[in-house]
Amino acid sequence: MISLVVVLAIAISIILGYRTKINTGFFAISFSYIIGCFILNLKSSEVVGMWPINIFFVIFAVSLFYNVALVNGTLEKLSMHLLYGCRKFPQMLPFAIFFAATLIAGLGAGFFTVMAFMAPITLLLCEKTGMSKMIGAVAVNYGALAGANFMTSQSGIIFKSLIEAAGYHDTAFAYTTTIFITTMIIPILVISGLLLFTNNKKILSKNLNIERPEIFDQKQKITLYLIVLMMVIVLAAPILHMILPLNKNITFINSKMDIGLIAIVLSVVALMLKLADEKRVIAQVPWSTLIMICGVGMLISVAIKAGTITILASWIGTNIPTLLVPIALCIVGGIMSFFSSTLGVVCPALFPIIPSIAAVTGINPMILFTCVVIGAQATAISPFSSGGSLLLGSCTTEEDRNSLFSRLMFRAVPLCLTTSTIVSIIIFIVL
Repeated sequence: MISLVVVLAIAISIILGYRTKINTGFFAISFSYIIGCFILNLKSSEVVGMWPINIFFVIFAVSLFYNVALVNGTLEKLSMHLLYGCRKFPQMLPFAIFFAATLIAGLGAGFFTVMAFMAPITLLLCEKTGMSKMIGAVAVNYGALAGANFMTSQSGIIFKSLIEAAGYHDTAFAYTTTIFITTMIIPILVISGLLLFTNNKKILSKNLNIERPEIFDQKQKITLYLIVLMMVIVLAAPILHMILPLNKNITFINSKMDIGLIAIVLSVVALMLKLADEKRVIAQVPWSTLIMICGVGMLISVAIKAGTITILASWIGTNIPTLLVPIALCIVGGIMSFFSSTLGVVCPALFPIIPSIAAVTGINPMILFTCVVIGAQATAISPFSSGGSLLLGSCTTEEDRNSLFSRLMFRAVPLCLTTSTIVSIIIFIVL
C-alpha cells in the first residue's frame, strides 16, 4: 500500500510539474516530507538528509566553471568557427551542426545552454540553405545531448553520480563512457538515414553564406586552455587507473580526483584572472535543473526506504522476459521523457531500480543504464519535452512552428525511439 502511494506521488509530481509549469522538484520535496514523516514515521532530519548533496555540489561546481566560457562568449564563438569551416561542404551541414553542438556541449555548456543559442542558428541556416528544418532540429538536438553526455560535461557527470549512488562506484566511469559512445553512434545513424531517404537537394549549393566569425580574444583563449586542462586532469587519472590498476601511485591519485572540487579550483583561477563577471557566472548556474534533480532524488530515496524500488525491480525482473528487459527500459524511458526531463526525472527515477533488475536477470548493469538513457534522449525532441520546446521557441513564424511541431511529433520522435530500441537489442546481444 505504501509503495503504491509513493509511485502515485512520483507520477503526480511529474504531471503537476508539466501541467502547472512549476518545478517538479518542489512537488517531489513536498511529497517526500508528507510520506516520509507522516506515513513512514521518519524524523524530519532524515528526510532533509535525503537531499543528494554530492550530486548537487558536483553539478553546481562544474556549471560554475563552464559558465565562465559561456558568459565571455568563448563557446558561442567556437560554434560559429566550426560552422564556418563547413561553408564549402554544404552536403555535410547536418553533420557539421551535430558535431559543433556535440563539441560545445562536451566542453561543458550542457544541453540546455547549447540548445538555447544553437537552435536559432540552426533554423536560420535551414532557411538560408533550404535544408529540412526537421533534419536540422534532429542534428542540433542530438548533438547537444551527445556532447552533454561526455564524461566531464553536465549530463555525463549526473549519470556518473547517479550510477555511483546506485552502488557502482568502481565502474561508474566505464558505464558513463559507454553511454557517451552509444549516444554518439545513434545520431549518426539517424541523420544518415534522414539524408538518404529525404529529398534534400536544395542544400547542394556551391557554398553556404556564413560570415567569418571574429578571432578569439585573449580571455577566450585562456578560457579554452583552462577547459582543456580540466578535461586532461579529470580524464587522465581514471583512464590510467583502468590501464594500470595495480600501480599504487596512480590508484592513490585517482582516489583523490573529484571533478567538483577541481572545477571549484579552476573557477577560482578563472575569476582571479577576470575572465568573466562573477555575478553573471553564478546567475547562469542551472538552479532549476538542480532543484528538479535533487527534489526527485529525495522522493526516490523515500521510495527506497519504503521498499518500492525493490518491489518494482522484482516485478520487472520476474514478469518480463530477460530479452525484453532492456527494450522495456528503453521504451519506458522514452515515454517518461516525452513529457519530462531525462536528467531531472527519468534517470533519478529509473537508475535506482537497475541494481535489483540486474541481480534478478543477470543482465550487465551497463546495458540497462545505457538503455534508459538512449530511450529517454530519443524523445527529448518531443514538442512537449525540453529539446522540442526549445526548437519550437526558436521558430520565427507561427506557420514554421506548426509545421515543425507535426514533423517532430509524428516523424522525428518515432524514428529516434525506434532506432534507440533497435540499438538496445544490439547492445544486449553484443555486450
